[in-house]
Amino acid sequence: MAAAMAYKYQAQALMRDYLLADPLVPYTSVLIGIVLCKMAYDFTRILSSFYFKGYTSLTKIQRIEWNNRGMSSAHAIFITAVSLYLVAATDLFSDRVKGPITFRNSIISTSALGVSVGYFITDLAMIFWLYPSLGGMEYVLHHTLSLVAIAYTMLSGEGQFYTYMVLISETTTPEINLRWFLDTAGLKKSSAYLVNGILMFVAWLVARIFLFIYVFYHIYLHYSQVLRSSFQMHRFYFTQVEKIPCLLTHFYSKLLHYR
Repeated sequence: MAAAMAYKYQAQALMRDYLLADPLVPYTSVLIGIVLCKMAYDFTRILSSFYFKGYTSLTKIQRIEWNNRGMSSAHAIFITAVSLYLVAATDLFSDRVKGPITFRNSIISTSALGVSVGYFITDLAMIFWLYPSLGGMEYVLHHTLSLVAIAYTMLSGEGQFYTYMVLISETTTPEINLRWFLDTAGLKKSSAYLVNGILMFVAWLVARIFLFIYVFYHIYLHYSQVLRSSFQMHRFYFTQVEKIPCLLTHFYSKLLHYR
């Protein structure tokens, strides 16, 4: 018993002093994100083979895309939940807290961004490996832009509020993936397909239209603060604040069938 407790304390000390040490949090969380993506991919494959009879009759590339979409849905649910929690349920980005909103971050916010970076690395690697079966150049550009923007925000700690506001738009991804699942399963004329289409339209309207309008409005209200902070911020991030929401809106309009 004493030996087991000693190993337990050693493991806790290892997590605290190394894996969760502030300088290593981004890199640890990226690695965790990649591992979680692999787990989500395998879990989708195992679950589908048990509960969807037509899964084995799909072509090899269809099964890969099926599992990949399960992985992307898991990431979307995770990052949307974390984004809503940090933006709406905590005081991290509240106006009640003094100091520029552009510099606020925490271990939790940085770690969650690292998991998201791990997802984009994994998905981008799959796209390159199977190119163009999982998507063409528009997917490469979308993932590269997202990866660079999120990675910079994660490593610098700058502008995490606006990054999380944009990531809330991932709430539409599970509905888009479900549409593909139902279509591939031959259920395009089912009531589930119709209901999912309505939900997708509402989610798209709220999360990718109204939300971006609010982001622009928030930047407008805090523009003097962002402008003052720009003297301390890297020019790279300041450009992101001004342009990336516009660029992402353009890509999202092109990728309506995005997994």
